[in-house]
Amino acid sequence: MMRALARRWKNWTRPSLMRRLLLAQMGVVALLWTMATGLLLYDSYEDPELLKFDKIFQTVMAIAQNTADQPGKQQQTLAAFDAALLEAMGDGDASSDASAVMQVWQGDRLIYRSTAAVPVILNNALNRIETVKAGGREWRARTLASTTSDVRVMLAEPSVWRLTVTIMNRGYYLLPLVISLPFLVFPAWLSVRLALRPWRRVSQETAERGPADLTPLSYMPPHKELKPLVQSINSLLQRVRDSTSRERSLIADAAHELRTPLAAMRVNVEALKEQSTDERQRELMGNLLRSNDRAARLVGQLLQLMRSDAVPDNTLPVMLSLDALVQDRLAMIESLASSHRIELELVCEDLVPVLGERESLVSMIDNLINNAIKYSPPGGAVVVHVSRDGAQALLTVADQGPGVPSALRERVFDRFFRNPDQSQSGSGLGLAIVKSVVDRHGGEVTLGATASGGLLATVRLPLAMADAPQPLLCS
Repeated sequence: MMRALARRWKNWTRPSLMRRLLLAQMGVVALLWTMATGLLLYDSYEDPELLKFDKIFQTVMAIAQNTADQPGKQQQTLAAFDAALLEAMGDGDASSDASAVMQVWQGDRLIYRSTAAVPVILNNALNRIETVKAGGREWRARTLASTTSDVRVMLAEPSVWRLTVTIMNRGYYLLPLVISLPFLVFPAWLSVRLALRPWRRVSQETAERGPADLTPLSYMPPHKELKPLVQSINSLLQRVRDSTSRERSLIADAAHELRTPLAAMRVNVEALKEQSTDERQRELMGNLLRSNDRAARLVGQLLQLMRSDAVPDNTLPVMLSLDALVQDRLAMIESLASSHRIELELVCEDLVPVLGERESLVSMIDNLINNAIKYSPPGGAVVVHVSRDGAQALLTVADQGPGVPSALRERVFDRFFRNPDQSQSGSGLGLAIVKSVVDRHGGEVTLGATASGGLLATVRLPLAMADAPQPLLCS
C-alpha cells in the first residue's frame, strides 16, 4: 500500500507539461477574477451605484415632507424605506461596516439616521459625491437638498478599502473561485490535450523509429511553435545520416583496400610454406595463414555489414524462395562443416516465398550457419529448419555448442560484442549482420536454447503475398 502511494506521489511530483498548462489556465482564471473584482471595487468607489439615483433622494424628501406633522409615522416610514433600500442592495443589516447609511435633516435638526453607530456625515458641497471622514473611516457621500422645503438627505457608502475587506471576509471573492475552478479543470484539460495533439503525433512518429531509420519525419506541423522543433530534428537526422554514410564509406573503402594486401600476403606465405622444409618455419607460417584467414574473414564481415546497412528500400521487394536459398548455401558450406566434422541437417516443410534482397539474405544465412558450425563440438550436428508460421517465414538454426547466457542474448547483436567467457576467436560481427539484415526486411531475430543447451537462432520474415508454387519437400 505504501509503495503504491509512494509511486503515485512520485508520478504526481514528476514534471509535467500538461499539469503546468492546467495550472497556468487556473492561474489565468484566478487573475481575471481578481482583476474583475478590483475593477468592480474601483468602479464602486468612483461612481457608487446607490448615490447616482436622484429618485431615491427625492423619495426620501417626499416622505419627510409629507409626514413632517406626524413624527412617529415619519420615523417608521423612513426606517421601512431604509430597510427596503438595504435589502435591495443585498444587505439587510444596517449596522454592518459595509452597509450604506442614510441621514435626513429638517433644517438644522437630524430627524433620521440608519444607525447610531455611524456619526453625522457632512458633505462640503451639495449634489456632489465626496470622500468624507467620519468615525475614523472614509465614506463616499452625497447630500441633496429639497427645492421646496428645508429637508436634506445624505446617503453614504463605505470606502473601497472597507468594501474590499468585506468582500474577502464574506467569501464574495474566494467562494466563486472555489466553486468554479473544479468545474473548469476538465474543460481546461480537454483543451490542452486537444492542443497538444500535433506534439503527440511528432512524439509517436519519433518513438516508432528504429535505430537505423534516419529519414526525415514525415509529419511537418504548420504550427509556428512546433515547426522549428521538427525542423531541428530533421536537421539532426540529416547530419547523423551524413556522418553515418561517411563512416560506412570509410569502412567499406578500408575493407576493400585491405583485401588485396591480405590476399597477396596469403599467396606469398603459402608459397614460402611449400618451399620450406623446416618444420618450425612451416608451423609459424601455418599460424600466419590462420591469422590471415581471421583478418580476411573480418574484412569480409565488415563488407557484408556495410552492404546490409546500405541496401536501399527499393531493392527489397524481390520474390525469393527462402528454402531454396538455404539449400544452396548449405551446399556451399558443406565443405567447411566436413572440415570441422559437423553434420548439417535441413528440414523443409514447404516452399517459403519471401520478399528480399538476395545478397543480404545470403549473408544472413551464411553467418547463422557459420556461427553454428564454429561453436559446435566435433562430431556434433547443426539442424536448419525452414517452414511457414502463419503469415511469416520461419528459419531456425540449432547447434550443440555452449549457447549464449540469457542475460547476453540481446547484447550479442551489438557490433563487436562477444561473450567474455567464449574461448573461440571471432570479430563479434556475425550476429550484428544477421540483425541488420532481418531488421531491413521487416523481420525479427531471437536467440534461445536447445534441449541440449546449444544455441537456437530463430528468424521470422514476412511471407511474400503471391501465389506459391507446389510444395517442395527436401531433406
